[in-house]
Order: sequence, then C-alpha cells, then structure tokens
Amino acid sequence: MSRQMTFTLACVVVLSALVPGVAGYLSARMEAIEAAERNLHALEARLHLREAREARPVSFPAPCLRTPATPRFQQVPATALGEYGKRWPAWVTGLLKEVADFERDYDY
Repeated sequence: MSRQMTFTLACVVVLSALVPGVAGYLSARMEAIEAAERNLHALEARLHLREAREARPVSFPAPCLRTPATPRFQQVPATALGEYGKRWPAWVTGLLKEVADFERDYDY
C-alpha cells in the first residue's frame, strides 16, 4: 500500500469513531438541558401552587383609622434669629420660603 492510501484509511478510521462520539455527546447534552428545563418548570409549578395555597384573605377586626399626624418641626420666629438671620445667603432664605409655602399649601 502506498503512503497516501494508508493515511486516507487512518483518517477514515479516526473520523468513523470521532463523528458518532461527538454526535452522541451533543445529543446527551441536549437531553440533559431538556431534563433540567422540565425539572425547573415542575418546581415553578409546585412553588406557584404552594403560594396559592398559603395565600389567604386578610380581614381586620376593626376598621382602619386615620394615622395620627406626624409631629411638626419646632418653628422659631424670625426675630429669635437676631442679626444672624439677616446675613443668610439668598439660597437659604429661598429654601426657607419654599418650606413655608409647602407647609401652607399642604397642611399636614
């Protein structure tokens, strides 16, 4: 036999073993993925069933009442600030004005 014929036969033998092996490996991997997906769907269904079984309507013995008002900040009159209150930067006085307007508009 010639060297070329020997090389060709060796390649055919290797490929005849390699191709079915790779195909078997890939099909086994696909089956494992499909089995894992089926298990995941079964677990999700069991979880949803358990959640639905444990969910019960809640009824309170008494009607809900309005929550008590939150305590307000202690407001200091502007005269208590003395001379310091007059030296505040413009952004501070603007912020204080916005807070006062907010409290006036949304009396809580």
